[in-house]
Amino acid sequence: MRNKIKVYSIHLMLFIITLITTTLAGAEWTYGRLVFDDKEAIDWLTQEKFLQGFAFSLPFLGFLTVHEFGHYLTARWHKVKVSLPFYIPMWLGFSFSIGTMGAFIKIKEDLRSRKLFFDIGIAGPLAGFVVALGVLIYGFTHLPPPEYLQTILAQQPQMPQGQNAEYLVVGSNLLFTLLEATLADPNLVPSHYNMIHYPFLMAGFFGLFFTALNLLPIGQLDGGHVLYALIGYKNHQRAALIFFLCFVFYAGLGFFSPHQPLSWLAWSPAYLLFLYIVLSKATHGFRNILLLAMSVFTAQFLFAFFFPEVKGYLGWLVFSFLLGRVLGIYHPPALEDRPLNLPRRVLGWFTLLIFVLCFSPQPLQVERKADDAKPTPLEKKIQQNQLQQKVPKKQ
Repeated sequence: MRNKIKVYSIHLMLFIITLITTTLAGAEWTYGRLVFDDKEAIDWLTQEKFLQGFAFSLPFLGFLTVHEFGHYLTARWHKVKVSLPFYIPMWLGFSFSIGTMGAFIKIKEDLRSRKLFFDIGIAGPLAGFVVALGVLIYGFTHLPPPEYLQTILAQQPQMPQGQNAEYLVVGSNLLFTLLEATLADPNLVPSHYNMIHYPFLMAGFFGLFFTALNLLPIGQLDGGHVLYALIGYKNHQRAALIFFLCFVFYAGLGFFSPHQPLSWLAWSPAYLLFLYIVLSKATHGFRNILLLAMSVFTAQFLFAFFFPEVKGYLGWLVFSFLLGRVLGIYHPPALEDRPLNLPRRVLGWFTLLIFVLCFSPQPLQVERKADDAKPTPLEKKIQQNQLQQKVPKKQ
């Protein structure tokens, strides 16, 4: 009994700490200020603003909790020994973060069949997806008036004259774009330069992001479990390698430019070594690994030569390293290799379609707003409000 109380206390403590760190992160997103950026930034973190950070942390943690309990309850339903969710708090204060590295459950026994891998693996992403979708629907149908964004922008530090401000730009995905186009009032939709100030939209966006991340059909990610259960061990071995190579190929696009010889000549040895390390568990033997790394390197070089405007995402290179060296590319076989029934197969392919809808090629990036960028209707309204405030009233 004492051991159970101790274990439950650890889960509860991690959840409370993660709630605090995600709330701090939510306040930073909402007001576009980092707590440890400077003394002025520390001063703005009042109790009121901290409480407003809950508008991000509660729906986002709700997504994470439902995702993990989807796994947990399905495992318990199948009488599989499993732990409660472990939340991983992570907040920096000097760089934007989401306050957590996610959560996980620990399965305490081997899964015997493709059916178990499928049911437990698919339950989390589907449950979390429903929450993320609901948060986004609410966020797009309850956008605040222009005065909300105007007040926040007025508190931003002023850039020195002649310098262009850098913005943390939220990427997009098919589902996010579709909801924005069909549900939101065009006069209230923020540009992607100002999307970070809307906590419900950010919580929903990160919900879709983590759903897609977990549904990558590689290794023992949830998507890897689903695809393995759908097509079997041998087919998944081939498919996982192809997906992983495509993932690494896209991630590294634009890392160097063949149109700048000094750049790619300087970076190519280190980058080739990185590719060798990432792909070292994809095949066996020094020659085969080097051939695989050289193939990816050459394909990226040729693609960048003909399509220099297409850029990958360096953040995916970091994740490809975690996949290649830590999480693994391939899925272990189950003792029972029976195919899934038709309803599960239909649900499995539908879930992989959700991955396509939720995946963001470039989730977050820093950009300078172009001088000739056309203002959105919301930005025009804010400009009109500012002009009206400057016009002196007649006595």
